[in-house]
Amino acid sequence: MLRNVMPWNRSNHNVPELLMRHFATKPKPKMKPIELNTPPEQTQTITRVIFDVLKEHGPLTIAETWDRVKEVGLRGLTSKRHMKIILRWMREREKLKLICNHVGPHKQFLYTTWFTKHNPSKLSKLPEYPTGKSSGLPKLP
Repeated sequence: MLRNVMPWNRSNHNVPELLMRHFATKPKPKMKPIELNTPPEQTQTITRVIFDVLKEHGPLTIAETWDRVKEVGLRGLTSKRHMKIILRWMREREKLKLICNHVGPHKQFLYTTWFTKHNPSKLSKLPEYPTGKSSGLPKLP
């Protein structure tokens, strides 16, 4: 009875082939911690501004966070890519958390502080894309 349950009895494989295949696969590489190249004082200023923006305006996407930080006029932040690296660094140190908001078949990833309550009904919805015959878009040949 137990012979029918074993995976090597269900197909044409035998035990040595299964073990060889198992040990031949490489494990997933571990991510090393992020090391920021900015001076500690500048890093502290940037992280404090990003934290305040996320605390004040609730869960935000990366694009919305970038727009808010640009409005503040932070000098130390050089680009959106730099901000994403700092957001990952802040997540690594558990200053921020990343939540996933499912809107229909789409997913929306939002950054928030640990103290903000997550309420999916209040979060911004994804933009509706026109579908169907009356979408208003020209047909391509």
